Amino acid sequence: MCVLVAINQLGFGAVVAVLALYARSFGVGQSAIGLSIAVYGLARFLVAVPAGRLADAAGRRAVLALGGLVSAAGNLLCAVAPTYPLFIAGRFVAGAGAALVLIGGQIVLADITTPATRGRMMAIYMGVFLFAVGVGPVPGGLLAERFGLATPFLVYAAAGALGAVLAWVSVPETRHPSGLAAAATALPPFGDQLRLLTGRLGFVLVSLISFMSAVARTGALFNVIPVLARDRLGLNADQIGLGLALASLAGLVVIYPSGMLVDRIGRKAVIVPATLMAGAAMVIFLLAPSYAWFLAACVVWSLASGVAGAAPAAYAADVAPPGMNAAAMSTYRMLSDVGYVVGPLALGLITDVLGADTALATAAVLLAAVALLFARHAPETLQARRP
Repeated sequence: MCVLVAINQLGFGAVVAVLALYARSFGVGQSAIGLSIAVYGLARFLVAVPAGRLADAAGRRAVLALGGLVSAAGNLLCAVAPTYPLFIAGRFVAGAGAALVLIGGQIVLADITTPATRGRMMAIYMGVFLFAVGVGPVPGGLLAERFGLATPFLVYAAAGALGAVLAWVSVPETRHPSGLAAAATALPPFGDQLRLLTGRLGFVLVSLISFMSAVARTGALFNVIPVLARDRLGLNADQIGLGLALASLAGLVVIYPSGMLVDRIGRKAVIVPATLMAGAAMVIFLLAPSYAWFLAACVVWSLASGVAGAAPAAYAADVAPPGMNAAAMSTYRMLSDVGYVVGPLALGLITDVLGADTALATAAVLLAAVALLFARHAPETLQARRP
């Protein structure tokens, strides 16, 4: 699973540094650039629950392989699109493929872990995930500078196809890893499972944490910050990509220790400080007067991502009743992926109307608010599961 996610997210990272610039090449404004990011999240939102149902019906491996193929098709369409509407269509298809891969991967991890080890195992997986996303902008930026802004999308298409083959050939089926096939037939219908999960306060709050992280990541980091860095600091695509990639190393250093802390002292003690740190990163991006400060902001953001690591996903898996991993992880992703839709559109609109500074300040305040809300009201799941 780590190899699979590395291949897939390396391709995703390759387009991060150039996505906003590529969308701008169609002659559109900041809100339309935000739409190119938001439509990706919209597809992930719409596909999330069907992906969970498919994982229960056809198996985890089938979902992962299908996701790779769909992702490859969508990114290929992005690369060859002659018009902005076709580019948006390609982004939607690519988002659907990403939903299948990411949700399938998280379901597999929930299948093969227990609460006592879930933080560490998910931390390893997320470390690979974040490193691949962080390193991807280096080749993506270099390829874009030398061969054109469409080239990273071709790289992502190739990565998706390779991931599909790897998933089908190498990933074992984990649908019933503990001989629970008979018990699975006694589970309530999938819709009833969703209602059960969304009625749990902790599950809703951790989804809100993930939602706001997605708003900041896609609305600010992928949409507003690259354009701001070019317009205010005069940075080019490979400098932006290099900054995001170098910062990923800082997050990689702390992610496994944070996974150990998650398993030792609980989920909340990691989730709350990491979310506050992400808000601080938005403030540094807002105030950065030079490339050095831009790099510092990247490092703080990466540390926040690394410290949080897999803690929110581990928390969501903790509250899933036995046999409901697919429902829990797909619903968690669906609720958090709303941020991929809202973030780019809302922060892009704020940037067009009030400026980039106001957009980044809004992201910082909302991150701090949800961190405090989670600290006040979310129950700690690790202690509750120890007996």
